[in-house]
Amino acid sequence: MSMWTDLQDVEYSLYYLDAGGIKTRVLEAGTGEPLILLHGTGGHIEAYARNIKGLSEKFRVICIDMLGHGYTDKPEYAYGIDAYSDHLLDVIKALDLSEVLLSGESLGGWVAAWFAAHHPGIAKALVLNTPGNVNNNPEIMKALKESTIKAVIEANYENVKTRLEWLMYDKSQVTDELIEARYKIYTQPAYQKAVYNIVALQDLEFRQKYAWDPSWCGKIDVPTLLAWTDHDPTSKVEAAKPIQDMIPGSELTVITDAGHWPQWEQVEAFNETLTDFLMAKVR
Repeated sequence: MSMWTDLQDVEYSLYYLDAGGIKTRVLEAGTGEPLILLHGTGGHIEAYARNIKGLSEKFRVICIDMLGHGYTDKPEYAYGIDAYSDHLLDVIKALDLSEVLLSGESLGGWVAAWFAAHHPGIAKALVLNTPGNVNNNPEIMKALKESTIKAVIEANYENVKTRLEWLMYDKSQVTDELIEARYKIYTQPAYQKAVYNIVALQDLEFRQKYAWDPSWCGKIDVPTLLAWTDHDPTSKVEAAKPIQDMIPGSELTVITDAGHWPQWEQVEAFNETLTDFLMAKVR
């Protein structure tokens, strides 16, 4: 099934908005509580293409290309978690929303948590999807940085495919269409420059100010679900425990037979997990 033919019977909008001066690509579908989906490092809207139809039956789904990613503007500075969070706030303001539900994968989960801690009263509930590498493992950071840069600077079918396969437990889930979508993004001249700003968080000195820590995680006062997997290449399930301890009242679930993208590999399980949690916590 193609990413876009899956949406043929769904009423959706693909558009750009001005978020604090950043031209931002947005896909929106459905009605109900606004649910913003945030992708991971090097990602883009298409990372959630398989989830839009199912989630839009219950929520107003708003999926964005984050700061510097996809077809969103790429300003010339290193992207810290605070910059991603500020951009998210500007998106929410541009959409004239007062409260939202947030779900983020990998980098997006990190941003969602940071946002909830630093902008209280906006996020109503969080689903943090494989935020990963909570212990700042230098080997994982090095692998992510090098594979991302290689996929972009030496962009070709095989390099982009290799980068995507690293995310998956079932490598066959990396479709030609997904590779092509990412290849077109990575070969943008602006992206060739922006990739170094995107991977800045994989340098420990820059990363440390945003590291998962009780000093800010303890400020998250909304229902929070950690959605881990049993084959995440960035961290084992045991690595979720420190975050669960840091975020008051947070819950943990494990989606099986998936790597770093459970939303792509286990669509029904992911959608059901997210929907059940959010519908139960937010009335």
